[in-house]
Amino acid sequence: MRPLYFLVPGTTPAYHCGGLWAELKVLELAKSLGEARLVTYQQRQPDHLFLADVLSQPVTPGIFVVSWGFHVPKLIKKLRQYPVVYHAHSTGYGFSVPAGVPIIAVSRNSMGYWGQKAPYVPIYYLPNVISDEFYNRGQKRDIDVLIIARKSSPYLLHHLAPQLQKHCRLEVVNYFVPSLADLFNRSRVYLYDSAEYWAVQGVSEGFGLQPLEAMACGCRVFSSVNGGLSDYLDPGVNCEQIGGYDSGYDIAKILQVLNSPAAPISLEFLQEYRAPQVQDKLLRIWQALDRFFDYQQTHPGDIAPLTTRRIWQRRMQKWGYQALQLLKKSK
Repeated sequence: MRPLYFLVPGTTPAYHCGGLWAELKVLELAKSLGEARLVTYQQRQPDHLFLADVLSQPVTPGIFVVSWGFHVPKLIKKLRQYPVVYHAHSTGYGFSVPAGVPIIAVSRNSMGYWGQKAPYVPIYYLPNVISDEFYNRGQKRDIDVLIIARKSSPYLLHHLAPQLQKHCRLEVVNYFVPSLADLFNRSRVYLYDSAEYWAVQGVSEGFGLQPLEAMACGCRVFSSVNGGLSDYLDPGVNCEQIGGYDSGYDIAKILQVLNSPAAPISLEFLQEYRAPQVQDKLLRIWQALDRFFDYQQTHPGDIAPLTTRRIWQRRMQKWGYQALQLLKKSK
């Protein structure tokens, strides 16, 4: 198989975010299957390849994996003579993907977005990984309700939290935590509400790993169900929705869970997100990409992309046909 080159702007604290951690986890899985390297393109770092240096060498047979939001269009254009794959996390950036660039979506929500926006490119689904450290240790839990401030809505932080504080042991974390697994194993209920945060950012929740990690650790999760969260959250079954009509209604549901805990939810669905399953999918996708780029070398492709212009042409044709039918009926 062709080597994989995972492109990120850098790995220093300035670039720390969920997308970077997810990319590094996939890189580690890829290294156990074949040749895979990390390539930075904004910050030159001694431990990693730098894109300008790679491109200055004779043409590489490898596949470049791009993922970094607004950087993607420029990177695809810069790498147009190379095999390129878009590893799609969030949606809503507004760019299109050329027909010869396959897409690997981290959630079914993102896959559906690109399945509509770019139906004539190869699309695959590869979920993010839950690390092995996230499991229920069965220890005593000294936090009733946990909120992690980053990405949390004003409703959660300034309206719901003060009210909950009167009834239970609430902890709002607005500082760096070395191990979320430790924190989740200390907590009974975890509240997560990112819909407003991502609406302000103008893009979607790409995956939403924290509620999944909290569930793996035995927390009862109350969450928004936007974006990638809709992949695995099932309100009333494995979680509860937060922000459901009225704060009093939210508080009543949370206190009910705290006062009379329900039977543990089934966590069988989590296996899809554990390393062995994701690694197996990655291998299959990698092999499929290799076959695709072999084919692409000798076949230019004959399926026209679904462009905005094409959509409007079809709409005009439809409206014209409908107008003609109305004229015929009026005679």
